[in-house]
Amino acid sequence: MTDISGAAWLWAAKGAGAVAGSAVSLAYILPHGRREAAARFAVGVVCGLVFGGTAGLKIAVELDVQRLIGPVETMLMGSAAASLCAWWALGALLRVFRRR
Repeated sequence: MTDISGAAWLWAAKGAGAVAGSAVSLAYILPHGRREAAARFAVGVVCGLVFGGTAGLKIAVELDVQRLIGPVETMLMGSAAASLCAWWALGALLRVFRRR
């Protein structure tokens, strides 16, 4: 049996947070079709992977919990938040452009 390194746990947390943020965001406002759902989900996952670490650090510092939670929780929290925010931003932009 192999041990999972710290970096692998961080990547797993980042991926899980990104997917979870995108999946949860689909429940708030349903997309108009499969194509829109797929685009929003993909954008959310990518943004969660790219900005998850930075978002997690910012949230932890703002909430003053950086000494209370570990790096895996920080990464999971940041990835989910970045993913959720990206989905909302894309959804809002799509609806504004459709109205015009």
